[in-house]
Amino acid sequence: MAIRVNVIGAGLAGSECAYRLLKAGVEVHLYEQKPVKFSPAHRSPNFAELVCSNSLKNDSYETNACGLLKEEMRRLGSVTMQAAEQAKVAAGGALTVDRDKFSQAVTESLTAFPNLTVHNEEVTDITKPPFSEHITVVATGPLTSESLANQLAETLGEPLFFFDASAPIVTKESVDENLSFYGDRYGDGTGEYLNCPLDKEDYDAFYQALVTAETVALKEFENERVFDGCMPVEVMAKRGYETLRFGPLKPVGLSKQAGRKLYACLQLRPENEEKTMYNLVGFQTNLKFPEQKRVFSLIPALKNAEFLRYGVMHKNIYLRAPAHLNYDQSLKNRPNLFFAGQITGVEGYVESAASGITCAVQILRRIKNLPPVEFPRETVMGALAAYVVTPNPNFQPMNANYGVVKPIYGFEGNKKIAIMNRAFAALDSVKEQINE
Repeated sequence: MAIRVNVIGAGLAGSECAYRLLKAGVEVHLYEQKPVKFSPAHRSPNFAELVCSNSLKNDSYETNACGLLKEEMRRLGSVTMQAAEQAKVAAGGALTVDRDKFSQAVTESLTAFPNLTVHNEEVTDITKPPFSEHITVVATGPLTSESLANQLAETLGEPLFFFDASAPIVTKESVDENLSFYGDRYGDGTGEYLNCPLDKEDYDAFYQALVTAETVALKEFENERVFDGCMPVEVMAKRGYETLRFGPLKPVGLSKQAGRKLYACLQLRPENEEKTMYNLVGFQTNLKFPEQKRVFSLIPALKNAEFLRYGVMHKNIYLRAPAHLNYDQSLKNRPNLFFAGQITGVEGYVESAASGITCAVQILRRIKNLPPVEFPRETVMGALAAYVVTPNPNFQPMNANYGVVKPIYGFEGNKKIAIMNRAFAALDSVKEQINE
């Protein structure tokens, strides 16, 4: 009897996962609700549908973390990277594709396998056969249907996160150490917060730029619910000049550490164990990405800040992965249920596709009674796989960036080239294990 795996969702994560399983000879049953039912963001009946042509972002693996991730995927036989090459449109350094051709190419690659069965239906209950009888992968993405999201919440014992409201993240090394200082309010805690003070002139310039900056228009299906319980910093600022000084920029309890009275102060919180990434505390925002760079760089300590991730506020159903997932992306309280893609807490199409690859690799290891593959943290793929399962009380979705990768210390020269070379060497070291 052939081994059967159910994959729910034929987006990029589900397609990558199914493709790798199919190539290994596994009987795959792919459940996709289109064209019977479409989400508010989708229109094509094909697999791996992209919302915009530049969704795959920068393609330079020498200078960009997402570009490096794509090259890692290519070296592991990614179906989405193969399709992107077929559908590529000239657009400078970005991997821009004809969306229809891209989706069609992925669909044709999967449906060419005789061991694939496609079910065009909405899945609302994963506690019953066939999902309870076989390994099942949930790869339903940020627009998971309400009925399945509710059912997953019952399985997890807690609600899924319904909206992604996250603040920007900057590299520690790009924060001006002469214009910042470490310390917790009133000296409590372990002194890990990095504080960025503003005098009145600084605050005035920042405030005026913030309240006049351009924001991203919410989609109709997102509407104002995205702001419930998590107000964007620009909306807060528009409530009055002093609002931020009594909110995320309050200088209270920090004057002693600073050695002077402060007018306003932004706190940065470590985002990873190595303390190479810092989160702008309380700066959830809906500003356009260039505007975030322009406005937040007006804070003196951030004048040369390198942004690893910009703040986002959009509908993005995901689970609290560190609490619920094993390293192999299976559920702790139901080991035959796996998760892949944005629902695990990776952010972006490419990152979701990479998650589909790692999930399939681990499932094949499970089928063969082998231990999980430890994807090297020197690779972007391995770093993201580790990020979503590493304990983190402030867990938020994460995109591909150099900050999640294992740091290189004491290096002189082109650090991005060094990270790239190290990633390829690390990937080569586990390729045989991945392909077992």
